[in-house]
This record gives sequence, C-alpha cells and structure tokens, in this order.
Amino acid sequence: MKVLMFGWEFPPHMSGGLGTACQGITKGLAKHGAEIVFVIPKMKVKKSRSHVRLLDCEEIVLKEYGEEISETRSLRMKTVNSPLSPYMRDKEYIEMLKKGIIKQEVESSIVSCLSGEYGPNLFSEVYRYAQVAGMIALQEEFDVIHAHDWMTFPAGIEARRAIKKPLIVHIHALEFDRSGIHINQDIYEIERTGLDAADHIITVSHYTKNRITEFYGISPSKISVVHNAVSRHESQAKYQIKKDPAKKYVLFLGRVTFQKGPDYFIEAANLVLSKEKKAHFIMAGSGDMLPRMIERAAELKIGSNFYFTGFLKGDEVEKAFAMSDVYVMPSVSEPFGISALEAMAYDVPVIISKQSGVSELLKAAIKVDFWDVKELANKILGVLKYQTLHNEMAHNGKDELKNIRWENAGKKIMDIYHSVV
Repeated sequence: MKVLMFGWEFPPHMSGGLGTACQGITKGLAKHGAEIVFVIPKMKVKKSRSHVRLLDCEEIVLKEYGEEISETRSLRMKTVNSPLSPYMRDKEYIEMLKKGIIKQEVESSIVSCLSGEYGPNLFSEVYRYAQVAGMIALQEEFDVIHAHDWMTFPAGIEARRAIKKPLIVHIHALEFDRSGIHINQDIYEIERTGLDAADHIITVSHYTKNRITEFYGISPSKISVVHNAVSRHESQAKYQIKKDPAKKYVLFLGRVTFQKGPDYFIEAANLVLSKEKKAHFIMAGSGDMLPRMIERAAELKIGSNFYFTGFLKGDEVEKAFAMSDVYVMPSVSEPFGISALEAMAYDVPVIISKQSGVSELLKAAIKVDFWDVKELANKILGVLKYQTLHNEMAHNGKDELKNIRWENAGKKIMDIYHSVV
C-alpha cells in the first residue's frame, strides 16, 4: 500500500502531540507493509539525530519545494517551503510577515502555480501549500491519500483531484476544541469541506467522532475511531532521576491555552498548597494564556512552589516526566491527550479530565471534570500523600501500556485503507 500523507509537523520539527502521533502512525503502518511519503510544510530543514535520516534524495526532484527526508524504505518525507506551523492564527502569520520572521522572497520555482512569495495571509498560504501538494501527487503512484487536520485538508483535496485516489482525513483536534464556542469561521469551513470531501474519516476518540456528527452533520458510518498509542521504546523510561522525598512535583505539560485548562491547574495548586507544603507545581509549555497564568500565581502568592518552564522538547520533556510524582491533564476539550500515555511510561500516576479522548482508553488513570477544582485538588493530594495509591496507579498504568501500541493502530488504519481502495 503506497500512501501519500500530509501533516504539519513531524519529529524533530514539532510543537505538540500531533508530531508524536504522526511518527507513531507511520511506524505502525510500516510494520504492516505500507510505503509512506510524508509531506510537511517547513521553511528550512536541519539535520538532526533521530530515527529519521535527513537526506537529499534523487528519486523525486523537488528542490524547489524543499528537502526530502528518508526513514528506511517504508517512510520518505518531503518538506514544502512554507512557514505553516501548528496552532498558528492569521493575525500571528501577518505579524511574522511584517517583522520579517517570514521572508517573502523564496527560491524561484519552475512551477507556474506558485508566485515565488509566501501568501499574504495564513489562509492563502494554506492553499499555496495545497497547490504544491497537487504537483507532488503527480510525481509518483499512490494508492491512498491521508491528511492530518485542517491545514492539510486543502492539500489532500488537491492531491485527490490530481490523481483520483481515495482521501482519508484524520482528525486530531477540531476548531471547537481549540477555540471553544468562539471559533474561527474560516477554519471551520475548511474543516467542513475536508470532512465532506473525504472518502473516510479517522478520529482519535469517540469523543471527537461525536463532536463531528454534532457540529458538522457527518454520518457516523463515515467515521472510524483509532486511538493513539505509545511505541515500545517510549513505554520504557530512559531517565531514572533520584527524587527528593522532601519535594513532590505535580506536572502540567502542554500548550498554555484555553483548550488545555491551565487556569484550573493553578486554582487546584493553590488548594493543594494550603494543605501540603511539600508540593511543587510545574507548568511546562507556552501559549497565549501564559502571561495571565504567571500573574495568577503571583496573585495567589504560590510562586515559591510554582515553576514555569516555557516550551520543552525532546529530552527536556522526558526529564520533566521522570522527575514528576503526578501528571495532571485538566483539558477543557481534549480529542485524545497522548501526553497521559507518555507520563504513564515513566511510572507517573495520571489525573485526567473526563472531557478527554484518552479517558476512553485508560482504566489506570483518575478522571475528574475539568471544572471541578476542589475534586482535582483532592485527587492530587491523595496521590501525593498515600504511597500505596501512588505505587498501585504507577504499576497499573505501566501494565496497561503493554496493549496500547502503534502497530495495533497501524493495523486498524491499514484496514480502513483497504476498505476505501
């Protein structure tokens, strides 16, 4: 099965859980015989040490667009010269253009559909990327097209138009998850168009499937649920950090935005610290709510026990998990929540919101309503104070991960491919 896959991030070029998921999905598919060309929009690709080798390949000449990235015979990656990045908004894109962070002049292209400049706004850039995607699709034979989230839907649709192959769209998050009721109508329309055009839809949870049927009017029969997972090496913690018994660390790791519920984490921290002075809270991540969260911690006078690390990546993330005594994911609307699985790999007890897709999968996690700050604080205190509970949750979580594997997810996706092909 030859797959043309469109995403917007892939390790080491990533800023969230989508990159981790795409890496796991491609590995799972490769185990079942899939050959994947993965296209990502990036301005520049740098060599880095990872399981992905960055190479200039001669099989497909696309130097005008970017560099090809190869990972064994099963996965080849291409980059398109584009500044698109996860969670970017039109205002941010325009500001980056004005400040020169995005340079408007790029290499001249032999492809007439490109102007040689980045688009004047985020949405024109999305469609410019789609035009390049159509050209890539014509370069080789593919059996199926697979597009991840809204930024790549126009690319998937254009590739489908070019080569007349089935289109699978994969929903990791909806605009309703990212923005609540204050959605960007343009993004919503792109999502709707992609969902309508798809031959089949994959969602990361039943939670997300239900939201698609409710908010987009899509028939449930067109949607399959494939939960995210962890790889075998990810489920074996690499960092063994000796913990200080005088300090107990509670970790929040994710974008500091409305969707992730950082404000509930801070309010719960305040309640916990009123009863447990050994507790220390870490908020790891960046986002539009970060300045307000720093101000709130100062207002509550909990700054001496509260740490803001900013955005973490790679080894920094793994070390944060390794040093933590409990991981908290109080998301307001979480299609899945792959970080909960990553925490469990480090024997860290996990407390997650009931409004998360991963709650469908996990039995070993404690589940609370994101808005119930008192209950969240009580659960954190319980895990910190009672070592027996802590150890039982850590053991059960590790045991549960044994059956949550990317190769299982890959098999389900391959079955979907065969059904549409």
